[in-house]
Amino acid sequence: MNLNPTHLRASLDSALSQVGNIFALSNDVLRKTFKRPFQSRELIEQSWFVANVSILPSALVAIPFGAVVALQTGSLIKQLGAESFTGATSVLATVQQAAPVVTALIIAGAAGSAVAADLGSRTIREEIDAMEVLGIDPIQRLVVPRVLAMMLVAVLLNGMVSVVGIAGGYFYNVLLQGGTPGAYLASFSALAQLPDLWVGEIKALMFGFIAGVIAAYKGLRPGRGPKGVGEAVNQSVVITFMTLFFVNLIVTLVYLQLVPAKGA
Repeated sequence: MNLNPTHLRASLDSALSQVGNIFALSNDVLRKTFKRPFQSRELIEQSWFVANVSILPSALVAIPFGAVVALQTGSLIKQLGAESFTGATSVLATVQQAAPVVTALIIAGAAGSAVAADLGSRTIREEIDAMEVLGIDPIQRLVVPRVLAMMLVAVLLNGMVSVVGIAGGYFYNVLLQGGTPGAYLASFSALAQLPDLWVGEIKALMFGFIAGVIAAYKGLRPGRGPKGVGEAVNQSVVITFMTLFFVNLIVTLVYLQLVPAKGA
């Protein structure tokens, strides 16, 4: 395959420019979050919208996800002869990894795409330009409430997904793998600890922020016409997914280095 160095350089410059712009928008969102007047009504409306489109898919995905984690870990632990730790490993995998990732994917796919489409439609209709002409900051008025709503709902959904995932893992382990309910529940305290829950919530908070900022960035810079809005929505979802998996890796590595395993 013949790769043109000029095209590669242009693509790299465009990618780096987008990364810089996303960081700049993140900084604006953080600064203008504390700027008055705060858009509390918009925050409530957006939180309700994000929760409305995310709760049911999150619950439906969490059940099979928790079951898969329980089945896989239970099968592996059974081969190692440590069946008494099945509950602890399932809970750790669900709380630390599965729940934040599932929550982030649902938030980015359902709510993030809707945010990108909404802001993109406003942009091509020149509503964003009209707001700037009237002296209204579109970042403070539109972007900040949407990002905060996605962060808030992500944290709440993470708790729900964790509970549903653990319940699904318990159900499949006890009924399908012949596990003991008492041993499954008693093993929670063997390996799990409170920081495991905190890191899951922190991940969900960070993932909600990232999904909101990227969706807003793509929505504020769509191509021309409805086709450009559709492309911006697709790009926002893809970029968010790639970023979330990378950030999840970094946060997990840092957490495992800073927080020693229980009993270590």
